[in-house]
Amino acid sequence: MSVLTMVKYHGLGNDFLVALDGRDLDAAARERAGHVPAEACGSNAGAADHVGELARALCERHTGVGADGLLVLRTAVSGGDVRMELRNADGGRAETSGNGLRCFALATVEAGLVPGPEVAIETDAGLRRAVLRRRDRLGSADVSVEMGCLRVLPSSPVAHVLLPGSVALPWPSWFVDAGNPHLVLLAPSLEGVEIAAIGPTLEGRRPGGQNVEIVAYEPGDVALSLVVWERGAGVTLACGSGSVAAAAALRSAGISADRVLVHNPGGTAEVILSGDDPLAVLATLAGPVRRVARVQVEPAGLDRSGAVVVAS
Repeated sequence: MSVLTMVKYHGLGNDFLVALDGRDLDAAARERAGHVPAEACGSNAGAADHVGELARALCERHTGVGADGLLVLRTAVSGGDVRMELRNADGGRAETSGNGLRCFALATVEAGLVPGPEVAIETDAGLRRAVLRRRDRLGSADVSVEMGCLRVLPSSPVAHVLLPGSVALPWPSWFVDAGNPHLVLLAPSLEGVEIAAIGPTLEGRRPGGQNVEIVAYEPGDVALSLVVWERGAGVTLACGSGSVAAAAALRSAGISADRVLVHNPGGTAEVILSGDDPLAVLATLAGPVRRVARVQVEPAGLDRSGAVVVAS
């Protein structure tokens, strides 16, 4: 039975398992599939996504290691230093992640795969460049990442009984393509907002799902506050792409500035926006990244107790 080695990082509490050997992970996924009953792999086992199944098992917080997502190192194919494959906690493949990119950058530098401080990372949403701006100590750094061009589309105001006061006064909303899809809602306040209750409904309003950010803004402050429901992960402590999407949406409406602090439940990110077109802006995301643990797991035994061999 093989043992899979990974490293766990978090950016503002948004946590990821990083598999720095994609071939080992692929082999572990195939091995695990041989130990898991076919019905546990879904109805179409012949076309099963074994990496997705392993990602879901690893990210499960009670019977696995626990994480918001799995980042897999792949061979760069289009000019980057490395390529990042992102799996959400439900095993589904996602285009990109702001905090995931920042965690991946620190992980690859600490593993000696890239000298740093700059790391060019290929994603399903395109090439993204990260910079380790400050390294406080081993396993800790302040990391920024270029998030590419965000496209903002004003949407119809949203009213729902689970959004306090919106039935009387619908909340402004925007769809933002940040390489992945986002619905941004501007709330008068985050008080009484139950993102866990409304998140699934709003995610399902777009075919294939979408991330959902509910944002509050205090006039005079150069800061936003948000809560987030992530497609494929649910409620998370932070969302990097959601932070830039929220900032871009409010900037397009003339509410927010080019440089803004975005307060997530897990901490504060800095977002810098540029460009003359308010509906198509370039974005950079920055904030702290921390290493949590090095982990060894027996993938074939994840559905049984004692799956985690070492976590330190």
